[in-house]
Amino acid sequence: MTNSPDKSIQSFLDYLKYEKRYSIHTLTSYQTDLTDFFEYINFQFSNPSLKDINHNYVRSWLAYLKGKKLVSKSLNRKISSLKSFFKYQLKIGRIETTPMTNVISPKSSKRLPVFVRESETKELTQSLNQSTEDWKTLNGKMLISIFYATGMRLSELITLKEKQIDFSRSQIKVLGKGNKERIIPVSKEAMQTIREYIQMKKRDFEKTDDVFLVTEKGKKVYPKYAYLLVKKILNKTSSLDKQSPHVLRHTFATHLMNNGADLNAVKELLGHSSLASTQVYTHNSIEKLKNVYKKAHPKA
Repeated sequence: MTNSPDKSIQSFLDYLKYEKRYSIHTLTSYQTDLTDFFEYINFQFSNPSLKDINHNYVRSWLAYLKGKKLVSKSLNRKISSLKSFFKYQLKIGRIETTPMTNVISPKSSKRLPVFVRESETKELTQSLNQSTEDWKTLNGKMLISIFYATGMRLSELITLKEKQIDFSRSQIKVLGKGNKERIIPVSKEAMQTIREYIQMKKRDFEKTDDVFLVTEKGKKVYPKYAYLLVKKILNKTSSLDKQSPHVLRHTFATHLMNNGADLNAVKELLGHSSLASTQVYTHNSIEKLKNVYKKAHPKA
């Protein structure tokens, strides 16, 4: 490539990694989107410089992707990646205008979040309490319990350190996206379970680098380990087609909303930057209200 964008991409990724504190998963997504974009325009438009890239180049790439049957949600993610990239280039003075100004994101249908029903969460809790003989079973119990009790993201829980847990105040300090901190209150019952876990960990392992969750080898829990363990448990105890840690985050938020929690409070607990992200959970609350109305109103 005559005008290789590699340095610009790497500079942007370093900014996201060290200043914004984005996760490895998010960085990989950005890198994939940006690499694909520049490979396309370098081939189609003879290696343009950053300053020469305009909205027509972007639209050409999006049309190409749409021709490959990419859905609106995926296209919007790629548009978001480009917007962030060019906004950064504008910030550091490499370009004077962003080509994303006239690029409109396609509308995508919003899917309602998948969540575990309240009756099933009781059965799930009971089944977890029946057996905690080995570390894998114990970790399964802790993952399910804390995801449901706090609504944390997977990345937030596996990087959680013991020092972030405040037993005296029954709360956990979470480091979320963009290095933003938030405080999540936790029930005394859940805190007791956490305390017992830490005591067992100190008994069985000499050093764990202050991380809260560890594998049966005493090493830090990694994303795939947590994901597969949660999936396995939910597959046995719920009727859902989809099973993942994020389902428990959805469950946390949905149950709060269904039981009258304030939308802004749920937004803060989830660590959402925008209220629009949290509003998806109101749909389930409205459906519940409709059912109550149909059953209780004489004219329904």
